[in-house]
Amino acid sequence: MKNKSIYTLFAVVLVLGVYGYEHFLKEEEKAETVTQGKAAKTETNEYFLPTSTTGQIVHHEGYSLSYNEAFEQAEWVAYELKKAHLSNTNFKRPYFEIDDAVKTGAASWRNYKNSGYDKGHLCPAGDRRYSQSAHDETFLTSNISPQEHQFNAGIWNTLEQKVRYWANKYDGVFVVTGGVLEKGLKTIGNEHVAVPNQFYKVLIDMNSGQPKMIAFLMPHKDSNKPLYDFVVSVDSIEKLTGIDFFPELDDAIENKLEASSSYKDWSF
Repeated sequence: MKNKSIYTLFAVVLVLGVYGYEHFLKEEEKAETVTQGKAAKTETNEYFLPTSTTGQIVHHEGYSLSYNEAFEQAEWVAYELKKAHLSNTNFKRPYFEIDDAVKTGAASWRNYKNSGYDKGHLCPAGDRRYSQSAHDETFLTSNISPQEHQFNAGIWNTLEQKVRYWANKYDGVFVVTGGVLEKGLKTIGNEHVAVPNQFYKVLIDMNSGQPKMIAFLMPHKDSNKPLYDFVVSVDSIEKLTGIDFFPELDDAIENKLEASSSYKDWSF
């Protein structure tokens, strides 16, 4: 009996040691992923990145984001959509995966299950069809926000298609998009993922001669209104979100463009 007890104790210690070592390796791997996420990538255009209200900016190969832990989603996702990025390639949709590069922990896709809301892409998969890896990267949970299906598949999709039209026409645009995150929002899931009441999209074109900006603010519901009815000034979205969208721009250019709600320079 004595030998049997010793063997049992040894087996328990061995199992605990193996479990502890595997846990250590997983933590090391996650720490390395977080570190890699802090580094700008080859395609990252840092010049146009907004400020972060949380200090948690993550860079992926095809887009960057600022994660807001309190609302369990990105306060903005930003990326350059070049004309060369546009493609009609249809890749198979992968499963959504938790973004391990978010230090505070990105929300799980399980929060959306039976919630009645779509996993609404912020950087659309359709904007990243130039490679399988770029496309699949948009299925990280840090790149989604709860969206009503009619909104996601309706007016929001219409705007996404228009952005691709402008990227083709103007030889590329820089895009910043997200939900307006504020206190008192409805939440879904065990992690209390916030459901924005409004979504925004801000674009800047620096390739077609005279620099120009345009910003959209949309109530979270489908609409039959034309897109230009949702055009607002960048300044107004900055006031709502506390985000400075293009802080690296020359102040004179930034102040002029961000104060305007005109869409006359953009072809609809």
